[in-house]
Amino acid sequence: MSLWETIAARIAEATGRPFRPESAEHVGGGCINSAARLRGAGGDWFVKLNDAERLDMFEAEAEGLSEIARTRTVRVPEPVCWGVAEGRAFLVLERLPLGAGGARAEARLGERLAAMHAVTAEEGYGWRRDNTIGSTPQPNGWMDDWVAFWRERRLGFQLDLAERGGHGGAWLERGRRLLEALPAFFEGYRPAPSLLHGDLWGGNWSALPDGEPVIYDPAVYYGDREADLAMTELFGGFGARFHEAYRAAWPVDPGYRVRKTLYNLYHVLNHLNLFGGGYRGQAERMIERLLAEAL
Repeated sequence: MSLWETIAARIAEATGRPFRPESAEHVGGGCINSAARLRGAGGDWFVKLNDAERLDMFEAEAEGLSEIARTRTVRVPEPVCWGVAEGRAFLVLERLPLGAGGARAEARLGERLAAMHAVTAEEGYGWRRDNTIGSTPQPNGWMDDWVAFWRERRLGFQLDLAERGGHGGAWLERGRRLLEALPAFFEGYRPAPSLLHGDLWGGNWSALPDGEPVIYDPAVYYGDREADLAMTELFGGFGARFHEAYRAAWPVDPGYRVRKTLYNLYHVLNHLNLFGGGYRGQAERMIERLLAEAL
């Protein structure tokens, strides 16, 4: 049985409907996975593929999408099934007719995201399972202290990866000094443990033809909503209507002006660890800026 026949059988089993594959057209899947549109009698699906040992990554992504879907706030593609076929890990998702989001979709996304962030966890900060940010492991064990969580599970974890990857030096020691200074950024501010997308850059949202926004490729956990907002400013892709609508629904704390650099440092360090030294200079500058603010 071929890869696509095996996946088709799993789709039929998961949906309870017959499905016979007729074509598998490879489409852009980003720099981590490959992807295809699988069509045939009885369905039209989006399939992500990777090495078999990456199955845990797809399982966590499916659980993250379901976590967001349960809030009934922001639309996500429905996960259908996942597993290993012919030596490849796969994740099958509902295929949606996505396109570029205009001003109307951006405003809706701002409103919907604020509603999603209002969903909180009694357990504290983290999530019930670890997942990945890109292909990097992302530890999510529950903690009651947000500052400790960001120090240990986020910035400290990435700094350790950088050191093991050969990116040592004085800048790394400055990064560890920043870990010690973290409480200075949270004086008088204790964030709620909000449900976060976790990897909310411009390439991880689109819109349906009616303007309904859709988010995908999550790295879900519960934490400070500012971490999601900060990433929307890191690489672009979110216009003024998004930010205006979000703030109208839920204004941000004045300290966000500084903390957004602290939160985006996590993603820049992750890019350093994933893609190499081209991001080191940016990480150094962010660390120095934050240390100056902490004094």
